[in-house]
Amino acid sequence: MSTDSKASILFVDDEKHILESLKRVVRDMNLHIYLANSAEDGLIILGKNNIDIVVSDKNMPGMNGSEFLQQVAEKWPETIRIMLTAFTELNDIIKTINAGKIWGYMKKPWDNAELKLNIQQAINYMDVIAERSLLRHTLEQVSAKRKRNFMKFIGQSTAMQFVYSAIENSAPSQASVFITGPSGSGKELAADAIHKLSTRKDNPLIIINCAAIPQELMESEIFGHVKGAFSGAVANRDGAASLAHGGTLFLDELGEMDIALQAKILRFVQSGTFQKVGSSKTEKVDIRFVSATNRNPIEAIQEGKLREDLFYRLNVISIQMPALNQRESDGSEIAQYFLNHFSKLEGKVFVGLSSDAEKLINNYDWPGNIRQLENTIHSAVVMSEGPLMTDKNIGDQLHLDAKQVYTLVNSSRISGNSVPPPLPSASVTQEAGHLTTPEIRSLAEVERAAIEHAITVCEENVVKAASLLEVSPSTLYRKIQQWQN
Repeated sequence: MSTDSKASILFVDDEKHILESLKRVVRDMNLHIYLANSAEDGLIILGKNNIDIVVSDKNMPGMNGSEFLQQVAEKWPETIRIMLTAFTELNDIIKTINAGKIWGYMKKPWDNAELKLNIQQAINYMDVIAERSLLRHTLEQVSAKRKRNFMKFIGQSTAMQFVYSAIENSAPSQASVFITGPSGSGKELAADAIHKLSTRKDNPLIIINCAAIPQELMESEIFGHVKGAFSGAVANRDGAASLAHGGTLFLDELGEMDIALQAKILRFVQSGTFQKVGSSKTEKVDIRFVSATNRNPIEAIQEGKLREDLFYRLNVISIQMPALNQRESDGSEIAQYFLNHFSKLEGKVFVGLSSDAEKLINNYDWPGNIRQLENTIHSAVVMSEGPLMTDKNIGDQLHLDAKQVYTLVNSSRISGNSVPPPLPSASVTQEAGHLTTPEIRSLAEVERAAIEHAITVCEENVVKAASLLEVSPSTLYRKIQQWQN
C-alpha cells in the first residue's frame, strides 16, 4: 500500500471512455488512480509504481487481459487482480480464479454500486493480508528474541521468558531481590544467575539455606563467632556475612528462619554492620542481598513466620519462579538434559526420549517440580535398559498404571488445563504500617499476556490461538498491530 495509506488502483482497457467512466465511479474512494490503454502500458505503470489493485478488461488487442493478469501474478503476486468480463465468459473466468491467476471478476457493463463494493472488498482483503504480514513479522521478531536457554536454565516457555527478562534487568542493580516460587522450581539457579550477571560477579556468592541449618547454629553461620562464644566454639570463625563481603548473600527459604533472628538480620540489612556471636566488635561489610521462600510471603507474615519489615526491606525487586507444569514443553527439554547427564554417570546408553515419553513429561503435573523430574529421570536410567527412554519407563518410576500413562500421553495441556504463566509480580505496598493487597495489573496487560501465551503455546498458529481464546483471528491481528504502533 502507498506510504500515505491510500490504496492505489490501475484500470486497464483499450477504450478511453470506459477508463474515464471507471475513474469517475471511484473518484470519491480516496484512491490513487492510474489508467492504461493497453496491457503493455499497464505493465510499464506497474514497473514504476506500487500498485495495490489492478482491474483489467479481458478482451483487448495485443496482449489480452488473461495474459496480462497472469504476468502481473508472476511479477507482483501481492497485487490484487480483478477481471472485467462479459457474462458469456463467466465459465472461463471461474477457471482462471481457481487457477489463482485472478482474485475476482466484475461483469461488463457494470453496476456502479457493485463496482465500488467489489473494490472496497478488495481493499479490505488487502488490509487483512497486511495485518497477517505484520503479525508474521512480529512473531518472527518475538521468536528471534526468545531465549531457548539462559545461564544454567533450560527452556524457552513464555513463563521463563518473564524470568529471564527480570533477571537480566535486575542483575546490574544493587537493589535487593526477593524470589518466590514452589520448592524445586529453580530459585537458587535464579540467585546464581543474578550474581553472575551483576557487577559483583568476581566476588563470592554465599548461600545460606535457612531450612537446612539448626536454629541454634543459624546466627553463627550467618555472623560467625569468636572462640569460647558457646560450647564447641574452639576457634574464631567467619560467617556468611564476612565471606560475602563485596559479593552476594543468598538467604534461601527465609521464612524458615527463627523470627527473633530475623530482627538481627533486619538491622544487618539496614546498616551493613553486625557482631559475631560472643563479640562486642562491630564489623561492616558491603553485601547485596538476594532472598527466597517457597511460602506465600503475605501468608507467612500473617502466620508470624516472616517479619513484615524485613520482607519490605528485602523485596525491592520481586521475581516469581513458575512451577514446572506452567512451563509448556520445557519439561521434556530439561528431561533430555538429565537423561544425558545420568546416562553418562551410570554408564548407560540412551539415545533419547520417545515422543510418548515427552508427551507424558509435558502433561504430568510434577508436584515436586524440577527436583522431582531430575530424580525420576535418574531412577529411570538406573532401572531401564534403553536405548530409548519410553513413556512406560517414566510411568513406572512415577507409579502410574497403564491407564494413567495412556491418558497423559494422549491429553494436551493446550486443549484444556494449562495454567497461564504468571505475570511479572506486582510490588506489595505498605500504608500506615499495615499490609495491603498487591497492586492490581491493568486489564490490558492481562489481556496481552494471555494472547502472547496462547500464540506461543499454539506454535505461532494464530487461528488455533484465536479458537482457544474464543475470539476471531482478526481480533488478534488488530491487537498485535496496536502493540506495534
